[in-house]
Amino acid sequence: MTEAPRPGIGRVTAAIVAVAAMLPYLTLKILWLAGHYVGVGAPDLMADPAMVGMNAMTFGMDAVGLVLALAFTMRWGLRLPAWLVLLPLWVGSGLLSVVVVSAPVVLVASGLDALDGGPIEPWVYAMVYGGFIGQGVGLMAAFALYARDRWPAVFTTRLARPFPSLTRPLQQVIAWAALPVAVLLGGVMLTRVIGEQPYLAVQNLLRGTLAIAGALGLVALVRGRGRGPFWRPAVLVWLGSGTLFAWGLYAMVVAAAAGPLSAAEGGVEEFVALFGMLTGLVMGLCAAFLLVERSGVGSGVSDVQAVQQPLEGDDRERDRGAADQRHR
Repeated sequence: MTEAPRPGIGRVTAAIVAVAAMLPYLTLKILWLAGHYVGVGAPDLMADPAMVGMNAMTFGMDAVGLVLALAFTMRWGLRLPAWLVLLPLWVGSGLLSVVVVSAPVVLVASGLDALDGGPIEPWVYAMVYGGFIGQGVGLMAAFALYARDRWPAVFTTRLARPFPSLTRPLQQVIAWAALPVAVLLGGVMLTRVIGEQPYLAVQNLLRGTLAIAGALGLVALVRGRGRGPFWRPAVLVWLGSGTLFAWGLYAMVVAAAAGPLSAAEGGVEEFVALFGMLTGLVMGLCAAFLLVERSGVGSGVSDVQAVQQPLEGDDRERDRGAADQRHR
């Protein structure tokens, strides 16, 4: 009888770090939603209906991350449908990967002055962004270890491994069409590095770089050439497409809410956000089709196959043994 493997100490530790980083943020959001605006110098700002909606949305997003972190530490987490794990982690990775890198860089470059200004107290900024860094590092590390246990072939196979594909021509069209769009969007973001506030400049630099790298990674995936491992371009596509989609979606929600946060948005920014969201979605779907078609190929190990249920392994071994006897 084959059982789901126990989560290793590394995966458990990373998930604990993520959960510990989420709890202060979730507590703060609960207080704000309940009308206790701690750390806010302008209570009317948080009482705005658009801000209430944004706080509820971000609370829900963090709550989903909390559930996933718990799933990474439990055996039942390996039995969850793949899309239920991958979709929220794809969006979350796109958002948090930029914050994980940009927040420390800005803090080192600008010091504690980066926390001053605005209606929010400095300690709130420190707690929130410190929490984002902790949960981003913890969640992504826990997910990487989880994915290694659940889909080991993704980390062990070569990029050039052949597999049958009915949609390969369509994948190639999508990948090559997405490349110039992503390069254009990334270029626009990179041009906005100059003249922006330090935090926005670093974010634009990261988002533009990831957009271009993700599109190049997608072209590499659909071409399927080279002797390198499959996971390298897959990580680029994961982060690049996730960043385009998640930040574009967030910007569109902020603009649609027409609240205090949307005051600075408009014009080119909204077009970049819209096309970034759509391009990231198309890139992600293309990569998903490729992963599905790539599954089940190789030495009996699927790239996107869930862990075996108990008894499944024994039944498969008996079937294989019977087949060997017939061929003899």
